[in-house]
Amino acid sequence: MRFSYSKKFTKQYTKQSIDIKNKFIDRQTLLATDFFSPILNNHKLSGEYLGCKSINITGDIRAVFEEISEDHIEFIAIGTHGELYS
Repeated sequence: MRFSYSKKFTKQYTKQSIDIKNKFIDRQTLLATDFFSPILNNHKLSGEYLGCKSINITGDIRAVFEEISEDHIEFIAIGTHGELYS
């Protein structure tokens, strides 16, 4: 699986704590090996992020991504539920 990152995601990611960054790396690895792991809560989004999906990084931190192809995912946003969806 290949991953890419939008400018928006990169900017948001750099502002996260080291703990969140490490947890994101763990979840990204899990996504590559078990796309529908219950831990990820991988689900489709609507509204502003229609056509995208989201995974849980921690209890409140989410990462939004778009499936470019079967083996390519682009992360487009990361933040708390309130930051992303309000």
